[in-house]
Amino acid sequence: MKGAIVFLAAFLLFLVISLGYSDLPPGRQIYDAAIGEDIGDYTSLVVGVFNGVVWGFIIFIVYWVLAGYVFKKEPTATINVKT
Repeated sequence: MKGAIVFLAAFLLFLVISLGYSDLPPGRQIYDAAIGEDIGDYTSLVVGVFNGVVWGFIIFIVYWVLAGYVFKKEPTATINVKT
């Protein structure tokens, strides 16, 4: 569940950034390769969605690796209490 929030936050952040600066890679390159022609007012929105998905996925993978392997909490010692 936390991973979905991380992906959504990264997606929205890069969508907004790409709406202001539509030449941010790799969204513009994916747009040029996939669509190739200008579709008017929606070009920057499509580039923003491409950037949001790509960068959101990259940030999600980094979060998943860090949260799953690096910050994994394991008990350091066990305490045996005799009664």
